[in-house]
Amino acid sequence: MSLVLDSAAQDLLFREARTANTFTDEPVTDEQVQAIYDLVKFGPTAFNQSPLRVVLVRSAEGRERLVQHMAEGNQLKTSTAPLVAILAADNEFHEELPALLPHFPQAKDMFFSERPARESAAGLNAALQAAYFIIGVRAAGLAAGPMTGYDAAGIQKEFLDDDHAPLMVVNIGKPGEDAWFPRSPRLSFDEVVTTV
Repeated sequence: MSLVLDSAAQDLLFREARTANTFTDEPVTDEQVQAIYDLVKFGPTAFNQSPLRVVLVRSAEGRERLVQHMAEGNQLKTSTAPLVAILAADNEFHEELPALLPHFPQAKDMFFSERPARESAAGLNAALQAAYFIIGVRAAGLAAGPMTGYDAAGIQKEFLDDDHAPLMVVNIGKPGEDAWFPRSPRLSFDEVVTTV
């Protein structure tokens, strides 16, 4: 059985898409980011909790504050990418549940009254949304450079608050010269899938 999505779209989103390490200086516009969000917001999360929060780092001052918290190998590309997004999990996402889950507003207190339950749910579901976000960046014809090499406590203190936990930092833009490392191997279907 073939996929319904045409081969060119499959390549754009998956087969040819790679983590970018260099970028051109072509700007990423607010309209592009809005279009990305307006697409990926429809990706599913448990209870429609939608805990992902995004901080866009555009200013030189903001970039300088961020780069100091990045691992050494991630500093140059973060300082030169046209746009950088800090993706975070909102551990107080449950406050939005009555609006996001109108047919079951009691879920807010029934399942998420305790902070540990919220942190666990927010981490998992915001990570799902982060993956959707990366695919959305690719769908916009841009390259994403997601990174987890950073001082999480430093980024949280600098850009977030105690209710928001950083998940990853994503450099965004058009790929530059020598943007890609060689493609790494992937596991085969039979190595991953078991039928019982």
